Amino acid sequence: MQPLSKLLEIDNSNLASVLRLGLYGLRTQLQQALKTAAIDPGSSACEELLRELDILLEPTTQVEFLSEEVLSVENNSLWEDVLEPVTGDELNLKHVTDALVGDSELLNYIGEYQFYSTNDADLWNEMQRLLLRVPEKVACAWRSRTLQEVSQVGIQEDRRCLSSLPFIRDELLYPGLTGKVKATGLCLSEEVDFDSRLMVEKRGGELDLLASVVSTCLKFIEQDSCLYHALKSLDRFGVRSLSLDAEKHKYIIALVERFHRVQATADAEPTTALRARLELDEAIHSLVYLPTCDRYSWWGKLQQEARRTLDAVVERARDAGYQVQIRPLWGTYADVFSWSRDDLQLDMGGVRGEVSACLRVYAKINDEVLPGRVLFRSS
Repeated sequence: MQPLSKLLEIDNSNLASVLRLGLYGLRTQLQQALKTAAIDPGSSACEELLRELDILLEPTTQVEFLSEEVLSVENNSLWEDVLEPVTGDELNLKHVTDALVGDSELLNYIGEYQFYSTNDADLWNEMQRLLLRVPEKVACAWRSRTLQEVSQVGIQEDRRCLSSLPFIRDELLYPGLTGKVKATGLCLSEEVDFDSRLMVEKRGGELDLLASVVSTCLKFIEQDSCLYHALKSLDRFGVRSLSLDAEKHKYIIALVERFHRVQATADAEPTTALRARLELDEAIHSLVYLPTCDRYSWWGKLQQEARRTLDAVVERARDAGYQVQIRPLWGTYADVFSWSRDDLQLDMGGVRGEVSACLRVYAKINDEVLPGRVLFRSS
């Protein structure tokens, strides 16, 4: 930190002013990130860094072109204006998002969420992606309320301007907007090809659903910075943010490779095929939000739909003479921990003492036990 201190102490230096602005911005970003980083091995180091930044940014010189009000660390909103200039126009959807994050019913599903979009079109999509994580009945009620609210300021829903995700059926996830605000909606479509990285075409078979789910996961990873992964083969000890390029790259490679392994073993010996499917199922379910999605949200149902395809593979193995059991792990953690290994504890969302997400099912093939893995809420 010594070279930084030396530059900051130089009076009337534009370079010192630029550095000070950058450090204020870094501190604000780290402070916000710490609020949402429930499980991160870098938390303590980050807190130490913030303390050093506090010492470093003690005002020893006066920055000529900034008022004392802007230099106030407590007023983060002013710093957002300095670091990321805005037009000065109030976002048309801000009152809706304020109401959403202020809803106590949603707090357990989305945590203390802060919207990061800076224009109405992005804000609409961010808000709707958030609703895909809560129980579908709650999400439907909020979408209806939202459309009623925005209609009062000259904004209408638009079911024609939609981004499409490849799937085995057509389904509207949420509409777009037209009028005073124009924004795209999102849908599932049979007409869209699977992600090119999967190197597979639609054939109407069992593999199509898995390709649909994996393609959807890959698309959301590109669009939603709130996603995490808890894939044991990549990191046994924590939940990692996919906003970090290194983690995103590792997870995408693992997800695509596991899909290709399922492809390659589709006609293989039944237990070989089952093992490949268990590995892919774990990768799909290890893509998580914090707090974790409700099981009856759109995201939860999508993952469950992929998991149900394991049943047919299990039956084929049984028909071939193997003794096979699989068991998704849900309920009280005390009742399932003997069936799992390397579980991860959360301090948010879900019900205390219960499983928040079943990352991997328990399986037994003849006498071989393959333990499951879960995220659970601490008691």
